[in-house]
Amino acid sequence: MFTKKLIGALACSLLALVITAFSFAPKREYYQLKTYHLKDKSQRDRLESYLKQTYLPALHRAGVGKVGVFTQVDIDSLVFVLIPFKSLDQFSGMSETLTKDKQYVTDAQEFINTAFDQPVYSRFESALMQAFTTMPTIRPPKLQAGPSERIYELRDYEAATEKLGENKIHQFNNGELDIFDRLGFNTVFCGQVIAGKKMPDMMYITAFDSKAERDAHWKTFSSDPGWKALNAKPEYAHNFMRADIYLLHPTAYSEI
Repeated sequence: MFTKKLIGALACSLLALVITAFSFAPKREYYQLKTYHLKDKSQRDRLESYLKQTYLPALHRAGVGKVGVFTQVDIDSLVFVLIPFKSLDQFSGMSETLTKDKQYVTDAQEFINTAFDQPVYSRFESALMQAFTTMPTIRPPKLQAGPSERIYELRDYEAATEKLGENKIHQFNNGELDIFDRLGFNTVFCGQVIAGKKMPDMMYITAFDSKAERDAHWKTFSSDPGWKALNAKPEYAHNFMRADIYLLHPTAYSEI
């Protein structure tokens, strides 16, 4: 009788520990990646002034954490803004939240009311993502180099079917991301696109102190025995059909 009671007590304690662990586990974030297309330096200067002085401060007042702002290496026509959200409700309600922020409405007058023939940008694209289960939140990298030397690599993997897209994410969650961590890739985020221009799709960013360091890491990765074994598994064959790669610098005011 004592043994049964002891086993029962241990089982209850174990269940309580599991429930506690799950309750304190970080919730998966949602990410919006805005890609602004610009036609000239004037647009870029106006957009960056708005982002730095008005938009990011307003996002923080609305409860958003660190925001990343990046420009493409050697290309002046694109600006990327990575915004983490705690929930879909926070994301969907952000426009209304900003319209109720009196300071934002005042500070953003030039951006909001810009003339039709003098826009701040040519257009922007938006992708909404949910964080991977094995990397539920953004991890800002701890780099030594200055912003102008750092390389953030955005990779965008498009799959032929939804099943194959889920398969690529499974590969990340079951080995590939661990290899990145072991080799020091400084993974910033991994997200599955749930609404965007291209579907099915996933994105991630890794970060390095320099272009040379980035190149060296990928060389090591390609010859890593763990990666070779993982990638050789037949269940992961053909799980992406296209990879778009963007090499980025963080702006001086980027928080990631």
